[in-house]
Amino acid sequence: MKLNKNEIIESLKLISAPGEGQNLIDSGSVTNVMTFGDEVVVDVTIKNPSLQAKKKTEVEIMKIIHDKVYEKAKVSVNVKVDAPAKKLVNSIKGNPIPGIQNIVAVASGKGGVGKSTVTSNLAVSLAKMGFKVGVLDADIYGPSIPLMFDVSDEKPLAVTVDGKSKMKPIENYGVKILSIGFFTSQDQAVVWRGPMASKALNQMIFDADWGQLDFLLIDLPPGTGDIHLSIMQALPITGAVVVSTPQNVALADARKGVAMFQQESINVPVLGIVENMAFFTPEELPSNKYYIFGKDGAKNLADDLGVPLLGEVPIVQSIREAGDVGRPAALQTATIVESAFEELTKNMVEQLVKRNEDLPPTEAIRITTMAGCSAVKK
Repeated sequence: MKLNKNEIIESLKLISAPGEGQNLIDSGSVTNVMTFGDEVVVDVTIKNPSLQAKKKTEVEIMKIIHDKVYEKAKVSVNVKVDAPAKKLVNSIKGNPIPGIQNIVAVASGKGGVGKSTVTSNLAVSLAKMGFKVGVLDADIYGPSIPLMFDVSDEKPLAVTVDGKSKMKPIENYGVKILSIGFFTSQDQAVVWRGPMASKALNQMIFDADWGQLDFLLIDLPPGTGDIHLSIMQALPITGAVVVSTPQNVALADARKGVAMFQQESINVPVLGIVENMAFFTPEELPSNKYYIFGKDGAKNLADDLGVPLLGEVPIVQSIREAGDVGRPAALQTATIVESAFEELTKNMVEQLVKRNEDLPPTEAIRITTMAGCSAVKK
């Protein structure tokens, strides 16, 4: 069969490049279409540099030609990336903290999706891998990290470092922690305006004796507001992780969270999306999965935005119980929960490797992963 070039072009108008509004033809993404009998070669240029975006574009082009033109067509797709150089490089802003090599912001578009749960379990998973890890609870108005690490009654001590008085973070499960929750009672509401909250955060960041850390995880408050901007203006954020649940109302806000980091004035690389409460598996029916909040919501969002899906965390009673008693569920061994957080953590580290390889050598922190065990190197 001889393929019709015009039919192929019309079919390509039905799809768009990841993260772009117009279809492939009207946006000028398709630069060339060549047919040779039942063979077709499509050259396409996209702006998203991620491997996921390139693969998604290739698969969709092949599928639409097979579905709309000829199911047995031999399709070759050449995907070229034409992204501005600044999109590949995070312009380092703010004041680096001596001794801290990677700063990862954990965010969510809305509250109640399990952002702090993911942060705490990501932290202990990194610590189990041998990393030196700290967590800054930047959720000024709803700090929950102290409870999740069973250190709610602790108070940071003052230590003298190089002649200066600094706060010593509280440590548990191999993770160093600072939170506004250490300085308020559990029944006390924090009623602060943005500038006061930002000042408190700056003190916990720069007036703390964090020591040597491979990772500082920042548990951001929900939404996109003053605290987020203050953190990103003050610190060279290495990358961001966005947490969502599968339902549309959460995904809509997660999309905004990703968009915030990708703004030209902010330009913080999004390492990926985490789908929390992805499915429920009863203990008595371990092979069954019930998608209570919807199926593949975060996966589809990640594909659409051209960012990785880092992992899916199931609805498991022990995760809730572990958070309530202050022992993160990832500390459990040989469980579905440990496996889920271990996979999530490894995927995050792998994305950080790729992200750091795009930075100039003078600014990059090289991370290598070997045989399931990770090490941080300059």
